[in-house]
Amino acid sequence: MTAPATARLIPLSDRGPVARSMRRYLGRATLTLVAVMLLSAFLLPLLSMVTLSLEQAGQRTTAGAPFYPASPATGTYQGETYEIYSVPMDGTARDLMLVTKGRSESTFVDPADPTQTPIVWQGAWRTLKQAWTFSLSFDNFTTAWAQLNFPRLLFNTAAVSVLSTTGAVLSSALVAYGFARFRFPGKNILFVILIATIILPFQVTLIPTYAVFTKLGWTGTWLPLIVPHFFANAFNVFLLRQYFLSIPRDLDEAATIDGAGPFRILRSVILPLSVPAVTAVSLFHFFYSWNDFFLPLLYLSGKPDLQTLPIAIQQYNALYVSQPTLIQASALMTMAVPVIVFFLAQRAFMRGVVVTGVEK
Repeated sequence: MTAPATARLIPLSDRGPVARSMRRYLGRATLTLVAVMLLSAFLLPLLSMVTLSLEQAGQRTTAGAPFYPASPATGTYQGETYEIYSVPMDGTARDLMLVTKGRSESTFVDPADPTQTPIVWQGAWRTLKQAWTFSLSFDNFTTAWAQLNFPRLLFNTAAVSVLSTTGAVLSSALVAYGFARFRFPGKNILFVILIATIILPFQVTLIPTYAVFTKLGWTGTWLPLIVPHFFANAFNVFLLRQYFLSIPRDLDEAATIDGAGPFRILRSVILPLSVPAVTAVSLFHFFYSWNDFFLPLLYLSGKPDLQTLPIAIQQYNALYVSQPTLIQASALMTMAVPVIVFFLAQRAFMRGVVVTGVEK
């Protein structure tokens, strides 16, 4: 007598290439879903900002208004424009123009054929749902552009950002080159002290710095926003030094044999090979300077002709707090330049961020 056959469970890992392909597919699908969810959560505030800037004033406070940019649907009857409402009739809802408003009954006209006999509807018209059509309103941007004197503010902000970024990159490159290529007594100690300044709170040096600039007569000018950046920043020096260390010294020796001095080596060898790192440092500082609010507020108060965009946007927000469409439109115009700059230099920026953190 033979023993009955028993079923044997086969592990998923032994079920062939189809099962392995299915596991890989499920893993990739799960990872993609999580990435899409995170990206959506991150972009939702920006999406809300864009839609609000394209809405008409008062849409968000109107009952029954859609969440997307829209305007009330209208139609023409006897040379005049009337709003369209969804009217329940005979168990269905019809979109009709409200031509005569009444407490207990109102008169409607079919917008598709205004020549038909007007329809008298029994009921309160205020209870009806208004019809909306998708409509983008760009008047918010033109209004904010004119009220803010945006070209002048854009020039001020761009000038301060470009000049300060130029000074920060040049000074940081020189200091980083010295720490990466030269040997001198106390180099490591000086580098540690320089890096330690990163943890120094900004508020500690605020009052002494302001006193010095006041003594020099620089308040009310762009100088306090530009000149300090011509003295190297520890964060920028660290990033550039890490990248400079990854460049072989054989190139320096070859340039020295050809008669190049230290500055010629920096200009002709080191910097051309460090474009990703220089781009990353430039963008970091440009974005910081573009969005800086406190220092322009401190040194440019009372100077509207010299003020930058962050200060103007804050003042505009206080004046038009009841009109969020204008505020969001002005904020989007302010964001336009940094976003364009980032996308143009995206590849070099990302490469610089990755490589500068690794010493080869």
